[in-house]
Amino acid sequence: MSQSADIPSPDELNYVTSCALPTPWAQFTLHAFVEKATGKEHLAMVLGDIGNGEPVLARVHSECLTGDVLFSQRCDCGAQLEGALKKIADEGRGVLLYLRQEGRGIGLINKIRAYRLQEAGADTVQANEQLGFKPDQRTYGLVKPMLEQFNVKSLRLMTNNPRKIDAMTKLGVEVAERVPLLVNRNAFNQYYLDTKAAKLGHMMTPLTPAPVEDGAL
Repeated sequence: MSQSADIPSPDELNYVTSCALPTPWAQFTLHAFVEKATGKEHLAMVLGDIGNGEPVLARVHSECLTGDVLFSQRCDCGAQLEGALKKIADEGRGVLLYLRQEGRGIGLINKIRAYRLQEAGADTVQANEQLGFKPDQRTYGLVKPMLEQFNVKSLRLMTNNPRKIDAMTKLGVEVAERVPLLVNRNAFNQYYLDTKAAKLGHMMTPLTPAPVEDGAL
């Protein structure tokens, strides 16, 4: 199953304005975009000089209100958002694109319906399908014009999702490096993460701990 990487025409996405955004890790510049067709508002958080031609540490993050805002432990989204911003701050240069694609593209209310189905025994893929959706309905066409606003052509992409890398390639955006973002595996989301690995191809293999030497505490 492939994801759409259709690029919107220039008049379908408007760059609106920007402001300073101080965070616990760095002061980013927040840039706002609007899709004309839907009125959806998308954001780019930028730190440092990202238009100098060198590959940019980047995260393409789809909105997850329950994880990003309400601290849900059912997913790893909020931890990925925080982890990506910390990594960008540590390097002093990077961009995070925040796309309004709640619930892998099915919307907030339908995501809550999907959670209810999961509580009845469905996994995250089955729940979407039972509601009449594809397992992942996200598209990434907006990434291209958003990056063009900052003259970014090559990414060091923070992701565990090979489909996202494939989408960037189809858009003509070079992924010079994949940077793993393995965070917040816990008792509430372990089945969810394992399902993403088994059914959606996410690279979720945990790091192998170093062997303990004989006699070590």
